[in-house]
Amino acid sequence: MAIVIKILIALIALVHIYILYMEMFAWETLGKKTFRGVMPNEMFKPTKALAANQGLYNGFLAAGLLWSLLISDVLWSANVALFFLSCVAVAGLYGGFTASIKIVYVQAIPAIIAIIIILIS
Repeated sequence: MAIVIKILIALIALVHIYILYMEMFAWETLGKKTFRGVMPNEMFKPTKALAANQGLYNGFLAAGLLWSLLISDVLWSANVALFFLSCVAVAGLYGGFTASIKIVYVQAIPAIIAIIIILIS
């Protein structure tokens, strides 16, 4: 079970590294493709700095998740992972309700699944 948890945490961290990249460095290209229909194309340039700020926060989430994988104490590692996964779940739910329902499926549900697996293991 420990390997499954580590793989799931790593995958969630990778998603957030991708989001960091998209929001900080490719907002006007990948961002437009990702949020097509959610926001008019002319809004991507003026919101570039805001998206970069969001990307930075996604990077912090990824860093925390990766940090949890490097902690050798099992209980401490689980607690750190649970904290950052909870942050991901809350952010994913909020984004799903305020921006696009797809965010719930990409961020919140995987984090919630990982939380449940950690808690039952």
